[in-house]
Amino acid sequence: MIDAFTANFGEILPFILVGFGAQMVDGALGMAYGVISSTLLLTLGVPPSRASASVHVAETFTTAVSAISHILHKNVDWKLFSKLIIPGVIGGVTGAYVLSNIDGAVIKPYIQTYLAGIGLYLVWRGFHLPPKQKDPNWVAPLGLVGGFMDATGGGGWGPIVTSNLLLQGSSPRHTIGTVNTVEFFLTLSISITFLIHLGWQAFTTYTLGLLIGGVAAAPIGAMLARHIPPRLLFTAVGIILTITSMFGLAKFLGYIG
Repeated sequence: MIDAFTANFGEILPFILVGFGAQMVDGALGMAYGVISSTLLLTLGVPPSRASASVHVAETFTTAVSAISHILHKNVDWKLFSKLIIPGVIGGVTGAYVLSNIDGAVIKPYIQTYLAGIGLYLVWRGFHLPPKQKDPNWVAPLGLVGGFMDATGGGGWGPIVTSNLLLQGSSPRHTIGTVNTVEFFLTLSISITFLIHLGWQAFTTYTLGLLIGGVAAAPIGAMLARHIPPRLLFTAVGIILTITSMFGLAKFLGYIG
């Protein structure tokens, strides 16, 4: 019994570590859990729909813990939350339905190119311009697009929504906390949609490892978001966004196996 447990634990341990590291970044910077986790599963040969389904099931639990942590640390802008949640859920459910029935990866390299450009601009702005905070104007369409791309790509809510809200002058700390909190409702809706269209067989055993690591890291990431200076948050978001987007683009073009 112990040997069997050790063998099973050894099998999922790498995914626990990946889930922990990815959620630390996601909780502190508002992005990357889905992108990192999905990339790993796709590299291991998991089909896109099952990879996205597995990541979103794990994220349902990690984002629940992350949302509670951000609320406790007062990182959530409830006005922004109300503008994002409905279009985000609509976009996510639509994207999950599309991915369950057709290949939605065609547009992905164009989105990754766009996000890499935003990432570079955020890095430049973080070093050269002090962020001037103001209420963002373009929110609902952003939530719709972010939710759709998150479902079809297995990740994208944070990179698309967080980065664009920062470009509009939204407070880095409250943007990250709010985007993470809305993400719980988004991932729950996407997971239910995948379950209806694909069944339980869509979810892999790797989900457990991603879930354990992500849940453990979620409170730490929320604490970091509260205490990291806004300029540093700005720059860090830009760096992570640029690296993950360029990696995805290089993989699509065949430069990375």
